[in-house]
Amino acid sequence: MIDGSVPDGVPVPAAATARLARFVARTDASAIPEPVLHAGRRCLVNLVGVSLHATRDPALPVLLDVLQAEGGQPRATVIGGRRRLPLQQAALANGLLAHLDDFDDTFFPTVLHPSAPTIPAALAVAEDQRASGRDFLAAMVLGLEACCRVALSIQQVRHGAIWHMTGTAGVFGSAAAAGRLLGLDAATMAVAFGLAGTQAGGLRETFGTMTKAFHPARAAQSGLFAALLAQRGFTSTSSILEGAHGFGQAFAAGSFDAAALTEGLGERWLLMDNAPKPYASAILSHPMVDAMLALRTQPGVSPAQVVRISGRVNPLAIRLESRPEPADGLAARLSFQHAMAAAFVDGACLPAQFTDARVHDPVVAGVRRLIEMAPDPAIPQHGCEVELSLADGRVLCQPIEHATGSPVRPVSDAQLEAKFLALAGTVLPATRARRLLGRLWQVDGLPDLGVLLRACRTPPKPVDAAASGQASDG
Repeated sequence: MIDGSVPDGVPVPAAATARLARFVARTDASAIPEPVLHAGRRCLVNLVGVSLHATRDPALPVLLDVLQAEGGQPRATVIGGRRRLPLQQAALANGLLAHLDDFDDTFFPTVLHPSAPTIPAALAVAEDQRASGRDFLAAMVLGLEACCRVALSIQQVRHGAIWHMTGTAGVFGSAAAAGRLLGLDAATMAVAFGLAGTQAGGLRETFGTMTKAFHPARAAQSGLFAALLAQRGFTSTSSILEGAHGFGQAFAAGSFDAAALTEGLGERWLLMDNAPKPYASAILSHPMVDAMLALRTQPGVSPAQVVRISGRVNPLAIRLESRPEPADGLAARLSFQHAMAAAFVDGACLPAQFTDARVHDPVVAGVRRLIEMAPDPAIPQHGCEVELSLADGRVLCQPIEHATGSPVRPVSDAQLEAKFLALAGTVLPATRARRLLGRLWQVDGLPDLGVLLRACRTPPKPVDAAASGQASDG
């Protein structure tokens, strides 16, 4: 029922925040359909895999050094190690790991990456409380659903030049998942949303640096902090989403879709449109990567033969992800030109293609400089047309209607398992990686979620004889 309005006169449903909070707080785990639970397990498998691989990233020790200097009661585990941190710090560290490789997941039709801010908060609380895997999975799924719905409500400005949707909408996923595990009632959950929403942020100017992954990390921490404060009686608004001066107006003034927050709650699960990434690059580059991987298999095609790469793509890809000369591997993840060139040269678009060395490789850089894609509003975000002009006069065309990993062409469970084993296998022995994969698929059967975090521990690094002899954090 429409019974509220915002300053510009656009009507919105009142009490959307309260209704979403009630859904998260009161939905019985048994009411969540099995396909939705399976989608949640897929999110968990994907997040743990990309996080384990990211434990080698130089951003993690920088963050951990700062957090360790702060001190605090160790209560939750950093994925891949033996280090335990205070709850909020663990959520922060794991949120960073989840997005460092830009290889996590995407909720279509938005560009939200819901798992990175949501699951780390749930992991921290569940481990601390020794929650069962079943309770953890339900909380995680409900948090992801809340996160996706908030993102959908502001999707009309999701590609604005300022805000990072994962940092803004992400706080609601973490607050919902943490609040559910903390046992918040519906009214207190709405307050937690108020506390979370007022902390939302993340500026796109930082893209191409470690700070992009810091956005979901802070969202994980902020949402958990909000739930903890609300649990103890800290007050806030209960209408943060639809309020005249609230989240919707702040991030989508004039185009906020409050109905997306509650329409079909419990009947239509938006989480089903969330998909693990097949490529370690920004999502709008994926159809172009598909095209280059297909073109490189044509007879007589090689980098030396290419004289021009052109085509048509959705204007948003050019607006957001055009970086013809990325400075380093981090910036290259936001460059569709680099993703296309590396995929064409290497036959892959994985984390290995986004190192500083691959950015400055003369063959990759040479192909990158041949790319000239034109904007075409008629091309959907998950599609493209790419033409390869060769020295022998041939022009090869490769249209992509639906990118790999999009809802129409999702990553299969088998492909997801292969991705997990490849990523986890960089830090875990193969047998342990497979055993961990089995536990992730069967998470709802675990009596204590902490078992899962312990199974993620990487082998200790060798200790130098001249060192202090303390055990490594892995």
